[in-house]
Amino acid sequence: MSATTPSLINAQELCQQLQSSDAPVVLDCRFYLQEPAAGQEAFLELHIAKAQYADLDQHLSSPVEAGVTGRHPLPTKENFARQLQQWGITPERSVVVYDQNNAAMAAARAWWLLRYAGIEQVQVLDGGLDAWLAEGLATETGEQSSDFALSELPELNWQDEKLISAQQLLLKKPVLLDARGIERFAGEVEPIDPVAGHIPGAQCVPFTELVDGQGMFLPADQLKEKLSALDTDAATAVYCGSGVTACHLALAATIAGLPEPRVYAGSWSEWITDSVRPIETGRE
Repeated sequence: MSATTPSLINAQELCQQLQSSDAPVVLDCRFYLQEPAAGQEAFLELHIAKAQYADLDQHLSSPVEAGVTGRHPLPTKENFARQLQQWGITPERSVVVYDQNNAAMAAARAWWLLRYAGIEQVQVLDGGLDAWLAEGLATETGEQSSDFALSELPELNWQDEKLISAQQLLLKKPVLLDARGIERFAGEVEPIDPVAGHIPGAQCVPFTELVDGQGMFLPADQLKEKLSALDTDAATAVYCGSGVTACHLALAATIAGLPEPRVYAGSWSEWITDSVRPIETGRE
């Protein structure tokens, strides 16, 4: 990310930028795990003026391969490049992403993916659509415009160093943070995946603890304290259930001014597809 591009933008700042000649591309990333179609339905009902819809399943992930991938495998580079073409995004354009409020579904994933593709000027709307509506700013309804698409695929500079694989986790044993809640981390409950527990050596830092009650990120000094394990010269990495909220931790690290951890995109749901990989339970 450009040193001059903060990770977050507030509603008033975005409103001003949208009135300029070089307005950013805006992506609405709202998604609901229990109702995959509900995000786009919500977009059609109301969204920030000029925004386009980014669907977690369709645009920010690849189809699941049973027994091989996690629940939200990364899109292929080719498919994501084609999607960027449809959105009108090139490395020279600035982009703002948002979801309903806390960036967990799935604005942080979009932020991370865009930067993985070499798009440096990417920001997350702090507080999401809720913050925008609270300011009484312009919205619209219905389908997005089809005027954004580029005539050619953008030339991308993929940042593969932002990723870490299961094999690399086993070999390198980096400082590892788990973004899920403590009950899932400990293996006390598991509402989604067939195996409970966590990757050995991981520490639990629930993503929900990094935002306030309105979905606004905590101040940088508080984030730095909560993510203090990342304040190290050693290798660091983050994961979650399917690689989505892990990006929330990576985003919070950049807000805090900490070294950005690598993301284990397959996360727990991929880790457990191989019975040889070790698992742990318990809160320690």
